[in-house]
Amino acid sequence: MEPVFGGSSVLGCAAGVAAGVAAGGLLLAAYKLGLLYQLFHKTETQSPRHGGESVAEVLRAHGIKYVFTLVGGHISPILVACEKVGIRIVDTRHEATAVFAADAVARLSGTVGVAAVTAGPGLTNTVTAVKNAQMAESPLLLIGGAAGTLLQGRGALQDIDQMSLFKPLCKFCASIRTIREIVPTVRKALAVAQSGTPGPVFIEFPIDTLYPYHLVSKEFGVKNPPKGLMGKIVSWYLGNHLMNLFAGAWETRDVSPLPVDIPQATDDQVQRCIELVSRAKKPVILLGSQATLPPTPVDDIRKALEDLGIPCFLGGMSRGMLGKNSPIHIRQNRRDALKEADLVLLAGTVCDFRLSYGRVLNRRSKIIAVNRDKTQLLKNSDMFWKPTIAIQGDAGSLLVRLSKGLKGHRCPAEWPQGLKAGDDTKENKNRSKADEKTDHHLNPLKVLHCVDELMAEDSIIVADGGDFVGSAAYIMRPRGPMRWLDPGAFGTLGVGGGFALGAKLCRPDSEVWIVYGDGSLGYSVAEFDTFTRHKTPVIALVGNDACWSQIAREQVPILGSNVACGLAFTDYHIVADGYGGKGYLVGREDEDRLSDVIRRAQKECEAGTATLLNVLIGKTNFREGSISV
Repeated sequence: MEPVFGGSSVLGCAAGVAAGVAAGGLLLAAYKLGLLYQLFHKTETQSPRHGGESVAEVLRAHGIKYVFTLVGGHISPILVACEKVGIRIVDTRHEATAVFAADAVARLSGTVGVAAVTAGPGLTNTVTAVKNAQMAESPLLLIGGAAGTLLQGRGALQDIDQMSLFKPLCKFCASIRTIREIVPTVRKALAVAQSGTPGPVFIEFPIDTLYPYHLVSKEFGVKNPPKGLMGKIVSWYLGNHLMNLFAGAWETRDVSPLPVDIPQATDDQVQRCIELVSRAKKPVILLGSQATLPPTPVDDIRKALEDLGIPCFLGGMSRGMLGKNSPIHIRQNRRDALKEADLVLLAGTVCDFRLSYGRVLNRRSKIIAVNRDKTQLLKNSDMFWKPTIAIQGDAGSLLVRLSKGLKGHRCPAEWPQGLKAGDDTKENKNRSKADEKTDHHLNPLKVLHCVDELMAEDSIIVADGGDFVGSAAYIMRPRGPMRWLDPGAFGTLGVGGGFALGAKLCRPDSEVWIVYGDGSLGYSVAEFDTFTRHKTPVIALVGNDACWSQIAREQVPILGSNVACGLAFTDYHIVADGYGGKGYLVGREDEDRLSDVIRRAQKECEAGTATLLNVLIGKTNFREGSISV
């Protein structure tokens, strides 16, 4: 009698399944070990080439001109290869400076800024700068060294879990496992950095993916392998890993840029904006850094704003967008203007602490918000404000399309004229404060006004500090688009040296000013050595009041103590001298010849020497009530 379920058939079927599973497992193992790839792709064991050359080829194809670094053995092949193909290697005195410099290049050039640092502490030193780039929405590629592919997690020198560190900070993170991955991975990273909301990306390169075969093979040799079967397995595994590492490494690959995805407003959204703006009697535009991003040239955006004739408040990288003395650029009394406005266009501006989380917006105003990032677009809209139209798209492109759609229409002239009159009144009041005598040293407002009057028309201003820099933001006027660099929403101290370095390389004929507080100067004063070695002369204006004044202003009256806020009137000008620059000490005795000292510093810089003005300043009440937390 036959079994009810056909026993022999079941057994045969089970055996077939087991065989299939086993075969599938073997195929998966063969794939993981690279055996299948090696069947069709050659490992060139005699080639002197190395992975650093692949990195350099992709960077060159993407128009990268500079790689900023602090050298380390893990990344040497990348630096050497980049230099050979004409990419300038600029080494700094701190890894954070390298990233800040790459950030500045990204902002000013419209390309991706690139920094390369060594493994472990080299990378951990960049964390603040990478976070700053993320919050400032700067497209930046961070290249990091790493322990060898087989030594990660085994206690190798400077080996840590770098991927976990950077995943929260970067749009894209990758760890190279074979040399053939380098070209496609770097191409993808550069595209991701620029797409959507720009930001930093990170690629780690294990050291054995960067050096030539003949050197790497020496590290894979086992001097005293275990005897017997285990020894043979270990030797085979190491040999196969090495062959897979280099398999197909030097095959021809496409290194050209991948398409970049930039969100745009729909035609329907633009039409709705046109209708709202055309009906507005008191419109206002708040421009943020995002409005300066590619692909729309900043000169096109400037023309669009001038054609619209709408009063503009400029923040971040958009400072200077309208030049020095535009009738529609309003610098003062923003809160009052927003209370009166019947329409507000937030062009890349975010309702965070800088706009009191949206509370400064009039609830009766029509609000058009445009931002590439959905989270930033709607930040705090669940509490303090509501957009009439919310557009996830590029702010600069929208402004140009809006101007074209409203051709012939201009904002009623009396509205910007009234705001400008209030602006002039406030400016004159601020100017009068510059003429007041401080108890000690120089009035910082007078110093800033003097510099603003004398700096060259092509000047780039780098802002790095608290109280002194906060005053500078009200007084110093960038002469044109892309001529103001500040850290952005993160409020990071220490950007000065790196930002100025990147700016001077991008605009070698421009006068580059770093406005430092004496506290923030301490982070990057060593980069005067970098300015000297790389022939990138800049001028540092240091407001030296021997204090972390922005903190002390609130800490002392509230908590009754100046603890940790006091500094010293340090001879920073001598430090600059020691690094090959030229330093000047400027005090009250120099008040009558302040202009002459500034001109002398400008001439020194023009002649090729980085210059530092150590200006001893007193206290004013100009910034009472400003926020520090």
